[in-house]
Amino acid sequence: MNDIGSLDDARLFAPPPQQESRTDLGQEDFLTLMITQFRNQDPFEPMDNGEFLGQLAQFSTVSGISSLNEGFASLSSSLQNEQALQAANLVGHRVLASSDVGYLAEDGSISGAVELGSSASSVQVEIADSTGQLIRRIDLGAQQSGLVRFTWDGRDSNGDVADSGHYSIVTRVNRGANVENAETLLEASIESVSLGRFGQGMTLNLPGGGKLPLSQVRQII
Repeated sequence: MNDIGSLDDARLFAPPPQQESRTDLGQEDFLTLMITQFRNQDPFEPMDNGEFLGQLAQFSTVSGISSLNEGFASLSSSLQNEQALQAANLVGHRVLASSDVGYLAEDGSISGAVELGSSASSVQVEIADSTGQLIRRIDLGAQQSGLVRFTWDGRDSNGDVADSGHYSIVTRVNRGANVENAETLLEASIESVSLGRFGQGMTLNLPGGGKLPLSQVRQII
């Protein structure tokens, strides 16, 4: 009996269970505060209806923005995961991408293309080394509109094999007396993919340490 009495006393004097602290205000809490405010307002200076509606609208706006932010965060995460899967599928494949820098492997070559919106009297591809010195010019002659492909065999204008490394490749289009620089598209092998952080896009890692944003890919070969 004494043990039971002691147990009852312990329960009687036990501290109440701790409740989780709350730092947010829900809609039900807000309405409760509004009703309390109405009951305790000065009858000679009652709250204006417009003021009440303004507070209610403000609360609804804040609640709506919070829900909208959560929706955008979920959508952003979903799009990023989908983009990561798409980029991962490119590993081991070759792509045609917008770039003016190509990597020449030892005893290798560089292939690319230029997109012509209209026919040209002459198309030339100029290859320069890291110092900017022109080492080879490839004349593709007159071309019709469309995708015009080219390949550099890795040799300079003297026929000597160029060193392995990165080379600048510029495409020039001649239409009568006008000479224009056209967008150069180069082929590249995808070795790996780096996921973007803080809203940045995916980056494709190329041979020789080159990097290519996923947005620059025009075609998967």
